[in-house]
Amino acid sequence: MKAYRIHITSWTASFRYPNLISGYQPSLVVPPLSTIYGIIASAKGNYVSPYDISLGYVFKFGSQAIDIETIYQVNIKSSPLNTKQNVIRRQVLFDNNLWLYIHDHRVADAFLNPRFQLLLGRSNDLASVISVEEIELEQIDELTRLKGTIIPMGVIPLSAPIQALPIGFTNEIPRRGIGTRPFFLLEYDYKQPEAIHESGYFDLELSYEIYWHDYRET
Repeated sequence: MKAYRIHITSWTASFRYPNLISGYQPSLVVPPLSTIYGIIASAKGNYVSPYDISLGYVFKFGSQAIDIETIYQVNIKSSPLNTKQNVIRRQVLFDNNLWLYIHDHRVADAFLNPRFQLLLGRSNDLASVISVEEIELEQIDELTRLKGTIIPMGVIPLSAPIQALPIGFTNEIPRRGIGTRPFFLLEYDYKQPEAIHESGYFDLELSYEIYWHDYRET
């Protein structure tokens, strides 16, 4: 099957855990789907819904560390606005690589000249597009070596962290999460204990198995 593989890199990345507002800020070990659709929206220059585009991805980071970060807290109820400094500990991922797989050539073309800056997390986690390639993916009926991605919780239990995550956000202020559900978080060096009997794809060149996320409405 023909597909497009987009290779994106960044020096730093940090993917916030939902519902953690203050104190220590850990990072998810892989970007959630909402981040992936945000990257696509930045490249295209317009809102992209998870119900519009199906995709797969593999994410790898080289190392991680805890950084001390200054934040500015604003009291929006005061007049004039009052601000104060605070210090938090944040987990940061370094030397990041994201391989994004899509079918739509128009989306792939958008990454050749992104409309807005691409980010892998926060506003200072700037990302760059290394390549956009048209490739052939092999369809497979059993997934045995998944890693560097997230997959929905299903009938097969996996020894991996579980987190409830939205698949995207609405295009309104304030934004609301779409389709929140539990996902397994599979780090890049994850060792899968047993096969998952679901169809997916295989990247022959990079030897990656790809779980395909398809939430399009039919």
